[in-house]
Amino acid sequence: MNPHKYRPFPPVDLPGRSWPERVIQQAPVWLSTDLRDGNQALADPMDVARKLRLWDQLVAIGFKEIEVAFPSASQMDFDFVRRLIGEGRIPDDVTIQVLTPARETFIERSFEALRGAPRAIVHLYNAVSPVFRELVFRKTRAQTVEMAVRAMAHMRALAEAHPQTQWRFQYSPEAFSTTELTFAREIVDAVSEAASPTPSRRLIVNLPATVEAATPNVFADQVEWMHRHLARREAITLSVHTHNDRGSAVAAAELAQMAGAERVEGCLFGHGERTGNACLVTLAMNLYSQGIDPGLDLSHMDAVRECTERCTRLPVHPRHPYAGELVYTAFSGSHQDAIRKGLAAQDPDGPWRVPYLPVDPRDVGRSYQAVIRVNSQSGKGGIAHVLERDYGLALPRGMQIELRHAVQALADETARELSPAEIHGVLEQEYLARTAPWTYRAHRIHGQGTGPLSIRVDLEYNARPVAVQGQGQGPIEAFVTGLDQGLQVRDYHEHAMGEGAGALAVAYVALQFPGGGEYWGMGRDTNIVTASLKAILGAMNRREAATAQAAPRAAVG
Repeated sequence: MNPHKYRPFPPVDLPGRSWPERVIQQAPVWLSTDLRDGNQALADPMDVARKLRLWDQLVAIGFKEIEVAFPSASQMDFDFVRRLIGEGRIPDDVTIQVLTPARETFIERSFEALRGAPRAIVHLYNAVSPVFRELVFRKTRAQTVEMAVRAMAHMRALAEAHPQTQWRFQYSPEAFSTTELTFAREIVDAVSEAASPTPSRRLIVNLPATVEAATPNVFADQVEWMHRHLARREAITLSVHTHNDRGSAVAAAELAQMAGAERVEGCLFGHGERTGNACLVTLAMNLYSQGIDPGLDLSHMDAVRECTERCTRLPVHPRHPYAGELVYTAFSGSHQDAIRKGLAAQDPDGPWRVPYLPVDPRDVGRSYQAVIRVNSQSGKGGIAHVLERDYGLALPRGMQIELRHAVQALADETARELSPAEIHGVLEQEYLARTAPWTYRAHRIHGQGTGPLSIRVDLEYNARPVAVQGQGQGPIEAFVTGLDQGLQVRDYHEHAMGEGAGALAVAYVALQFPGGGEYWGMGRDTNIVTASLKAILGAMNRREAATAQAAPRAAVG
């Protein structure tokens, strides 16, 4: 690699630049070019059926301006435009746009494709940067300007000959971002004069970063410079079309709006030539996350993504902002804990305030099902969230810590994400399946009321009947006293699972054993006392199992 072959991009001389102080307060006019720029970048361009499917999706999202084809370059593109018009597929509030280079035969072919359209934008372009003028087309500045002006005059004549269509014109000085600003203004002003726009019939001037060559602030400076200096500015809609060669297309488009741009072109999920165009999904959702209506309906994000993937035959990255499969998913333990607490505290009628989630996943059609998923990186909070969300189990914090080790062991062993069923299986095996050597059979309580009570619990120990009797202020205290093993109840929690007379009760008990060692037990039954007794026995069984496992290791030691 030899960085010395490259030159830094020169800054723009723009004293008193105002865009850094501005705040975006409303959505721009959106132009989707998925069916043109997005399509021409595909290794396998869309056939008519796939283009129609994506067209329907773009209309459903709410795009009012859609660049549908380059009809002079492809018979398929020409036929697609004719089909949209012939089958009456264009809604009354949607305007189609076609692209044409500044050549008369191509312009005529484009108008032929648009014959009978109720409304249409004809998008004219020619390359204007020094590298194109000098190396590709070998034209002078004057020749480049003359080509664009002649083409615009021809477009006006064709439009006047077909007044049944509401015509609008757009001009793009291709490779604007690498063009001298004074020349970019010169050619745009000349084309604007030829188009004779008015405030009620504006010319769209589109400033493309055909190849992204500088940081987004430099592009914003370029846009503001044009915004300040263009003639007939009141009769111009200033548009931008950013590419992602430096990975900054979204940022450049956002700063360009602060610099005076009123319209943004791009593609869903950033499709387009080379590294792609600005992602319109990201731009729209960025506005939404700031409390601004983007004017696009992305409440069915997964359907939008799946349709785009089928039509383009390109996958959307699982980490793509707002739309990727994993963007609302946390595997990290600390992230999971923060999200779980944030969701629990979220006021349904208040502003969104959940750590790590910039928007509510439900707003784009996601549930909270996949927000927290468990693998070897996960913590107790994530495990507890999954069990509470899917199984209605509210584990106490101490038990969460204890269970995490067992879940972690399985995640390390399998080296993959664990399903909710697998996590629940670990809980079942570690706690609810601990029914030996101590096994509950029945119990009876005497003297319930304000004073002490007595309890008799019928058990089995290694399949031999055992009866335990004790007294205390409650069933748990009476049972632990009757066991006479020096146990102390360090923590206790209970809750119902479901509602109604048949709902299950769940009890969690932490027992401190003589000589040290704390173990949690869990019990489940339709009767809360029975569930509590099973939880105590479960903790005792877990302790005996741990002692039995430790004994052989001690002997070997």
